Amino acid sequence: MGVFERFLTVWVALGIAAGVVLGLMMPSAFEWVAAMEYAQVNLVVAIFIWVMIYPMMIQIDWAAVKDVRKKPQGLMLTLAINWLIKPFTMAALGVLFFEYIFAPWVDPTSASEYIAGMILLGVAPCTAMVFVWSQLVKGDANYTLVQVSINDLVMVVAFAPIAAFLLGVTNVTVPWETLVLSTVLYVVLPLIAGLLTRSFLARKSTQASGNFVAALKPWSVIGLIATVVLLFGFQAQTIIDKPLVIGLIAVPLVLQTYGIFFLSWWLARQMKLPHNIAGPACLIGTSNFFELAVAVAISLFGLNSGAALATVVGVLVEVPVMLSLVAMVNAWRPAKK
Repeated sequence: MGVFERFLTVWVALGIAAGVVLGLMMPSAFEWVAAMEYAQVNLVVAIFIWVMIYPMMIQIDWAAVKDVRKKPQGLMLTLAINWLIKPFTMAALGVLFFEYIFAPWVDPTSASEYIAGMILLGVAPCTAMVFVWSQLVKGDANYTLVQVSINDLVMVVAFAPIAAFLLGVTNVTVPWETLVLSTVLYVVLPLIAGLLTRSFLARKSTQASGNFVAALKPWSVIGLIATVVLLFGFQAQTIIDKPLVIGLIAVPLVLQTYGIFFLSWWLARQMKLPHNIAGPACLIGTSNFFELAVAVAISLFGLNSGAALATVVGVLVEVPVMLSLVAMVNAWRPAKK
């Protein structure tokens, strides 16, 4: 591991601090970058995520992708966690904390909106950052691609009904522009670029692809740190203005993330999944598609609603928590025989 990967947690912590400080010192600059979005997808953040994903896409081998159907257990685990367990545990934790434990500090209207935002996060499994987490735990790139693709297909038909059921409303609609744009930016385009790059390098030598990916690794980490700086810079003023509310919302979100991960990991062990499939499978079931959750929260409850704030807190919590889970997965990797 290089210096970037070895001290990744330190760089992320510095990125969080830098994002908040810069966001407070240069709010207009971050407002300008934040305005560069379409369908709730920030195009600058998308570029940095693309930089993170691209090296993994070069490793995709279509011949190996076909073999995924021979090992369906990892897919079954991901689908069960994402669609049969996670949305409902998120809703239960939201109700537990904001209708009971935190009731003395939160008014009922705000509490219901925070719960709604948490539910929207729980019903939106991650698309983009999954590739990053999988790469960091040395996951099977081919298997991860299939897992993300199948979850995206299920999301098309399952997101709105489950969200509507848990929210108790009837007018939940899928923001197709957000879903399609995210899929194109985070899956289709980097996949095509990766395949073209792999094909070009294969004509040079058998080692060319591996050498090129190794050279890109520092840039992938830089893309992650830059994304962290932007995300925390966008919300710097909110972090300063509402630290108590953000802390309250973060508690059940963090518990949900660790709880789902440990449940997924236990199930993966029971299913005897290989480490390079178990790791990404558990991380896919743990992380969230925050662009989709934010878009729906704004459309249903408004830009300044508690629901929108809760989805934003989900963004702030996810990166540091997911990095701690990545560290656990790497620590639990079986020793080579």
